[in-house]
Amino acid sequence: MLIGYVSDERYVAVSGVLFELEGDGASVEVRSRATGSVYADVAPGEYLITLHKSGYGSKRVKLSLPVNEPYNFRLLKDGLLGYMWPKWVQAGERSEFRVHAVEAYKLELWRYGWEKELVGPIGWYDEHGPSATMQISPDGDYTQEGIRWNSQGYTSPTHKQYVTAPDRSGLYYLHAKGESGEFFSFPWIVAPRAPSSDVAVLASNMNWNAYNNFGGRSNYIHADGFPEKPTVNARMDLSRYTDSRHLHFISESYAPLSFDRPELINFIAEAEEITDPIEGRSNCHVAPAEWRLFGWLEREGFTYDLYAETQFHTGVLDLDQYKVLIISTHPEYWSADMYFKLKEWVFERGGKLMYLGGNGLNCEIQFLDEFTMVCRNGDKGGGFSHMQKSGLDSRFDLFHESEACLLGVVCSETGIMTGAPYRVIDDTHWIFEGTGLAKNDVFGEKCLHMRCPGGASGHETDKISENSPKNIQMLAKGLNPDEGGAEIVYHETESNGEVFSVGSINYPSSLPVDENISKITKNVLGRFLG
Repeated sequence: MLIGYVSDERYVAVSGVLFELEGDGASVEVRSRATGSVYADVAPGEYLITLHKSGYGSKRVKLSLPVNEPYNFRLLKDGLLGYMWPKWVQAGERSEFRVHAVEAYKLELWRYGWEKELVGPIGWYDEHGPSATMQISPDGDYTQEGIRWNSQGYTSPTHKQYVTAPDRSGLYYLHAKGESGEFFSFPWIVAPRAPSSDVAVLASNMNWNAYNNFGGRSNYIHADGFPEKPTVNARMDLSRYTDSRHLHFISESYAPLSFDRPELINFIAEAEEITDPIEGRSNCHVAPAEWRLFGWLEREGFTYDLYAETQFHTGVLDLDQYKVLIISTHPEYWSADMYFKLKEWVFERGGKLMYLGGNGLNCEIQFLDEFTMVCRNGDKGGGFSHMQKSGLDSRFDLFHESEACLLGVVCSETGIMTGAPYRVIDDTHWIFEGTGLAKNDVFGEKCLHMRCPGGASGHETDKISENSPKNIQMLAKGLNPDEGGAEIVYHETESNGEVFSVGSINYPSSLPVDENISKITKNVLGRFLG
């Protein structure tokens, strides 16, 4: 009989796994096949199933056979990984570090500002039992309910491992390093216990979670749920490669995504510095790129309080305690509550918003609980590029209104996955004071973004739409192909609120290295602070 399939943390089939089934006085040995399928001829009953394969953590599963549908066995590769839980806290609160290791490892806490600052060592960790630092992954689709490391076989309170958040708000990283020299780093967002600055900055942790495919699912792979069989070869098994008519986001419902998972996309190498190029496909639009903004603020002498987007959603961040809110890089996924709270603050209470990113506020998120979200992609398919052909600006527009009503711009397909500098359109505007730039001059040539190199306008770019405020001012435009350059815009509200938007994911990656991008951003923040 078919018992199930076995896969790794990317939902890729694992062949050659040794299974021992023990039950009713019998013991049967089988191996998983090339598809990850597991077949065994056994009598109905209760079985203790032991799995083993070199390079993976062994585990035991209790299972009643036969099963109504194939069981989803999951194995975890050997290696060094980790995450904090919760991933966001306020100063003085505790998080548990959850580390998967196959050897003794050292853990340190660092703060990532303009420079990496060692806060202090956390300690060395190993266990008396063999390989006891290895984590156990739940079976099934743990992207929906969380991987819950340290919850299986590690339940004694004396085994829990916590760190208390420092008093200073900011982006922190935990550095884990094994005896062999293997290294892994993972972020921790520390918000202030009480407001300490006039500037609040949001880390785009909801976007990180939407793109995090650890466990085999994200909002881009198997967004609506796993197929029955794990992947053997992505280009032969996934519709995004095999179906010429494939569109993202065509399901009527989408499976939840838990924050309770490691985030490999946010890894920062031990030797990487803030002015180094950002290498890799994913790093350029998540925490490593946002670090460039946080560090730049400190270099220029601006204090700020850092919050996770989820802390804005839950009310930890009170906008009325701040003059300026900065969102950056790629804040694509927001709840409707967040959007309308921000819009009200800007349009009715004079709030100042700096949108230093691209493809922002483009899709609504709903929360099932504090740590589980669902992306409301809709069923029209294709994201903004497809929706704009049918008269909608975005997935957020599908359910509510265009984000251009607030930001002044919205992402579109032209210019996507390219990089270029900007060209000045209105050199009389105050954002260009002290730059020496004149009309048609080019700026923003330097950029650390290596996925889409070429300048500060790039990766995904936003432009003015018919839903933008009527008083919108276009100040500069990127030189990306097909008129696809990001548009730098500014608009004011009747309540004296102000919005400055740059419309580019690449933009923060230029702040540490491009003099004109730095000066323009400094002009805006200085004015907004009064």
